[in-house]
Formats: sequence, C-alpha cells, structure tokens
Amino acid sequence: MYTTRWCGYCFRLKSQLDRAGVAYREVDIEKQPDAATLVASLNGGNHTVPTVVFPDGSTLTNPSVGQVRDRLAALA
Repeated sequence: MYTTRWCGYCFRLKSQLDRAGVAYREVDIEKQPDAATLVASLNGGNHTVPTVVFPDGSTLTNPSVGQVRDRLAALA
C-alpha cells in the first residue's frame, strides 16, 4: 500500500486492515521518489494515496477495507 504519513484516508485504511487481520506492506511515497512516480503512473499523473497494489498487479485507489478484502478473496 502506497501512503503518506499525513494522509487521513491512509491512516483509516491501515487501521481497518489491521483490525481485519489483513497484512500489507506500506511504502511512503514522500520517502521513496520512485514510489511516487509509480503511484502517479497508476493514477493519471496524480499522487493519490492510498493506492493498493495486489499480487497480480491490479490496483485500487482509496479503496474501502471491503474492496481490499474482496479483491484478495478473488485472487485466492
């Protein structure tokens, strides 16, 4: 999951995923310029976070915890 430290939407999604027991790896796009470039390429040039990249390469931008869980279930 691509985030920033000040993003309220990121904080909310991380909290919800933690409560749901869904594991994720966090990448702060302000600390990793190449990550910011990737997020922009996935979001029409915008650095929109949270952007979640799944094992199959698919993505969701600013998803709900339900959307993340549904996508993970579909990949299982």
